Amino acid sequence: MAEHVDVLTAADPVSAVTAAAPDDLLAFRTAGTAGRPRTVLRTARSWLESYPHVSELLELTATSRVWVPGPLTASMNLFGAAHARWAGATVTAESEGATHAHLTPSALRRLLADRPDMLSGMRVVVAGDRLTSSLHDAATAAGARVSHYYGAAELSFVAWGGHAGVLRPFPGVEVESRDGELWVRSPYVCTGYAEPEHALRRDADGWTTVGDRGVVEVDGRVTVLGRAGGVTTAGATVLEADVEHALQQEAVGEVAVVGVPHPDLGQVVAAVVTDPDDVVRLREVGRRVLSAAQQPRRWFHLESLPLTGNGKVDKAAIVRAVSTEVDG
Repeated sequence: MAEHVDVLTAADPVSAVTAAAPDDLLAFRTAGTAGRPRTVLRTARSWLESYPHVSELLELTATSRVWVPGPLTASMNLFGAAHARWAGATVTAESEGATHAHLTPSALRRLLADRPDMLSGMRVVVAGDRLTSSLHDAATAAGARVSHYYGAAELSFVAWGGHAGVLRPFPGVEVESRDGELWVRSPYVCTGYAEPEHALRRDADGWTTVGDRGVVEVDGRVTVLGRAGGVTTAGATVLEADVEHALQQEAVGEVAVVGVPHPDLGQVVAAVVTDPDDVVRLREVGRRVLSAAQQPRRWFHLESLPLTGNGKVDKAAIVRAVSTEVDG
């Protein structure tokens, strides 16, 4: 394993990042939603070179107060705090008086439900999962100025926009879709993984992928469908991300798609919604836009989707939560 600074074991992880020399190697552990821990290695320069672009996009200056409520174990939060400190801004754990905030879609949704007044005049950066246009519009109606980006611990920034439907490549980033898989070439990509059993997928021309599926439209928009998790049902493989993308377009609440056991078919596609009225609404959407294999055969309602410690939807926890209701 190459020599590196493990930022998450430092007494002050933010200082460990900001004090590093550009070519120092920094280690970030990530588990994502699949529970396979990996240690991502990246140079300090790979974040440092994106700082000026983020400052410009967010109009963030030394007078800004940046609220980062999530755990620093999530790279999006650690980046937000490190960037703010680099810019001379104040990083705060309190929302009062904050000019900027870094939130996941779930955290934004909770804030809208509990304290929408907090968002008035705030510049909110949303990442960690898809930001739907409806959630973006609700936050905007509450007075927030909302930005959203797609990225990964390995890739850093890939695409930026107001919400998931209007993403375009982040400055300095090239994005292309190969057989439905997103590939990225940029100065912000990590150097690889610390664990020898893991290898970052690269090609000879410097393009990298983490397996996320998506489309690059002819006008340059990047549509991200998500990681390619599959449900095998009656011998067919259905990609969860494809079904989620189709349903989420017309959902009021959040939607997650998983595979649940079936005694004859192996698995069936199940849709989990947080708004109970979405069950009827989305059944019709599914019949209209999804193939027979893709259409959910089970529908469940949860008050909220369980999250990992990093604020992402926890698919394994969803399967456990709904399995007691599956009657085969």
